Parts: sequence; C-alpha cells; structure tokens
Amino acid sequence: MQVESITPFLALAAALVGSALIALTRKSPNLRDGCSVGAAVLQFICVLTMLPPVLAGQTVHYTLLSFLPQVSIAFRVDALGLVFAATASFLWILTGIYAIGYMRLLKEQAQTRFFACFAITMAATMGIAFSANLVTLYIFYEVLTLLTYPLVTHKETEEAYAAGRKYIYYHFATSVAFLLPAIIVTYALSGTFSFQPHGVFPEGLNTTLLVVVYFLFLVGCAKAAIMPFHGWLPAAMVAPVPVSALLHAVAVVNAGVFLVLRVIMNVFGEELMLQLNLGIATAIIASFTILVASFYAYRLDSLKAVLAYSTISQLSYMVLGAALLNPSGLTGGVIHIANHAFSKITLFFCAGSIYLASHKANISEMGGIGRQLPWTMAAFLIGALSTVGVPATAGFITKWFLFVGAFEAKQFLIFFVLLIGTLLSAAYYLRVLRTAYFPPEEKAHLALAGTAAASNPHGEHHEETRPIHEVSLLIVVPLLVTAVLSIVFGLYPQPLLELARKAF
Repeated sequence: MQVESITPFLALAAALVGSALIALTRKSPNLRDGCSVGAAVLQFICVLTMLPPVLAGQTVHYTLLSFLPQVSIAFRVDALGLVFAATASFLWILTGIYAIGYMRLLKEQAQTRFFACFAITMAATMGIAFSANLVTLYIFYEVLTLLTYPLVTHKETEEAYAAGRKYIYYHFATSVAFLLPAIIVTYALSGTFSFQPHGVFPEGLNTTLLVVVYFLFLVGCAKAAIMPFHGWLPAAMVAPVPVSALLHAVAVVNAGVFLVLRVIMNVFGEELMLQLNLGIATAIIASFTILVASFYAYRLDSLKAVLAYSTISQLSYMVLGAALLNPSGLTGGVIHIANHAFSKITLFFCAGSIYLASHKANISEMGGIGRQLPWTMAAFLIGALSTVGVPATAGFITKWFLFVGAFEAKQFLIFFVLLIGTLLSAAYYLRVLRTAYFPPEEKAHLALAGTAAASNPHGEHHEETRPIHEVSLLIVVPLLVTAVLSIVFGLYPQPLLELARKAF
C-alpha cells in the first residue's frame, strides 16, 4: 500500500536549510554550530515519522519533479531505505557534536565551509536512501560525490588535493563509464526506471546481455569499495576524522552498498539472480575483498588506515549477505548497514580522540594509552568486539545471520571465508588493544609517567612532558553513546530485524 507524503523531501530539505543557516550565521560560531546540530535533529525526526507506516507494510511516496512519463525525481520510502536513512541521520547528530569539539580543539580552518558541506552531503544521502527510481538515485549519487570533495580536501595540502583527485577519478569515472550505461540499458530492456519488488526485467531477454548489465552496475558502484575499485577510501582518510567517521564509514560507503542491494533486490530480483548464477559470482568477488582487505589491514601501522581497510572488508559482508539470496543472508546484509555503522563510527571517533589527546596516529606509538584514555579505549574495545562479531554486540547478530545464510545456501566455502575474515579482524584489532593495554615495559613506564621521548637536532634524547587525558565531553560523549548502542543492538536487535525482514 502506498502513502503519499512530502516527508521524504522534508528530511532532505532539513539538511539544505541547515546548510543555508550555517552559512548565514558564519560570524557567530556558537550559533552556526547549533544550526548544524539542529538540522541533524530535525532530519532524524522527519525520518522517524516514516517508521510507523513502513513497519505497517506501507511505502511512503512523493514526486518532486517529472520530466517525462518515465523520468522523474521521486522518492519512495521502504524498509531498506529507512534502515540506511535512520542510521545516517541519527549518526549525523552525534558526529555534529563530535565535529564541533574536534574542529575547535585543532583550530581547523574554514569551519563554516566544513559544516555547510557536511549538511548538504546529508541531504544527498537522504536523496539516495529514498530514491524511487534509478534516475533519482543516480542524480543524488553523483551529487554526493561532488559535494564530499571539499570535505576530502579540507586541509588544502598537497596530500589532501591528491586524495581529492583520486576520490573524484574513482567515482566519476566508474559512474559515467559503467553505472550510467547500465541504467540506460536497463530502461531499454525493461521500459522503466522504477524499482520493483521482484525485479524489472521481463522474461525471454538475452542472458549474456543481462549478465553484462549486472556487472556494469557492480563496477559502477565504486562507493561500495569492492576490490579493485577501493583505492579512493584509504586515500580519503586524509580528511578530518568527522568526515572519515560519518561520510566514509557510514554515508558514502553505505550509499554504494545500498545501490548494490537495490540492484540485486529491486532491479534483477532473486529469481533472475539465481537463474544467471549472479549470486555466486557476487559472493566470490565479495569474499575476495573481505580476505584481501583483512590481510592488508593486519600489516598496517596507521590506525586510520587499519580502520579504512576494515571498512572495505565490512562493506563486502553486506554485499555477501545479499548475494546469498536467502532470507537469513539478506537479513544479515541489511542489518549490517546499521550494525557496522555504529561500530565503525565508534572506532573512528576513538582514533580522533587519541590523536587530539596525544597527537599519535600510529598503533606502534600508542603503548599504554589505554590507561591514560580509559573512556576512549573502553569504547574502542566495544567497537572492535562488535566489528569482530563477539556475542552481546551488534556485529554478532550480523555474523549469526550470515553464517546461517551460508549454510542454508549450502555455500560452505563462504562459511570458511566468514570464519577467516572474523579471525583476521580479531587479529588486527587485538594488536591495537594489546599495544594500548599491555605495552612493552619501557613504553608502559613512559605512559605511566606521562612522558614521551624526544630528540634535539644534535641527536641527544630527553623526555618532554606530554600529559595525555580525555580532551573534551564533546569528544567523549558521542563515542560512548555509539559504543553503548553497539551493545544495545546486540542485546535487543528485534526492531532492526523487523525492518530488515520487511526489506525483502
């Protein structure tokens, strides 16, 4: 049943209005930052108002513009879109608070531009989540790429501009060369751009052509960071931590996975995916990404780089769940949109807190920091356990459904991929926790003394006092909230599971 409502557009408009207010109040930092958080709260409220009809089995519709009978910018809110939108909009509130503390403590430049661009990108994220057709999704998908460029290059250094160029090349090249042709051919074959519950293609079409179209879609979704189209994500970690946290661990990357899930569920459909063996092919690609990204993360010393490759791996868990093409696998893939978001944003928040307190970015430098930053590292521990999939955390619920889905599909190799991926993620997070809580004796002594070794130009060593402690409630409170919610979703997953099951 369809419900006509302007609410999907209002969720998008809340962010646009917030961006305008941020620009207008640029001379008053407190008011400007208040507008940023206020817009996030308003957007989340708009999203929540659509929860009751969706849980009742309805979809919320709104057409903004119609160009031709089959071409329109239109919104359709269903369970899948609501999982994505509710996750991103709620985490925008916490990231907005965190960003205020982060940007002020580091005295970052161009803060008005930062918050304004952040708000506009959240508008584009809502456009993707609520898109009713491929045209709407493609427009907002490209807008999201364009508007996140100033955030990736925020520091305006050579490294930042190089990362920005890579970011733009990956996304625009793949979307124009592959995604756009896939959309055009889909329309030519099906006569529609709209998403349908069981796919859009009629029977009797050339199977080779359909396989080609599917892989055009898959390659065109660079935001999903499926290897080998993942290089933009580690490069984008040069951006400030709030950008890495929300946009590159939640909104942008989830937009890519969301597009893949839409293609599997609402463009091709389960029956056609099974007929063409596309589920198996997708599972192989996702499994390769999970294993390679996890192996690579274990080798790295930069904490943000480890988190980036962990994100690449975790995104493919979502794709893998959908590729299993059974209720358990699909449930695991859909709920991981939220479960991974809360776990990973906790870890990024913690990485930012560590840097603000100690100016340390490499794992090898963090000996004993667990004792100096007890709240930060407690939250990091929870985020890591959830990402690994330890019981009583949100990540465990995901892993449970993925393992069950692999057994139901009789894909036992996938079961072992999930097992190895879990062990690898445990290994690289254990390395961080071991360094933080159980450093070598010398590093532990320096940590307890609150000092760090330094050297002068003549090579003589001395110790300079660098007291390390939790820096601000604006930093600590958001990371504790996301950590606690990672446990709440593990202990009480029913609401999210109900939404996930309605998605298919």
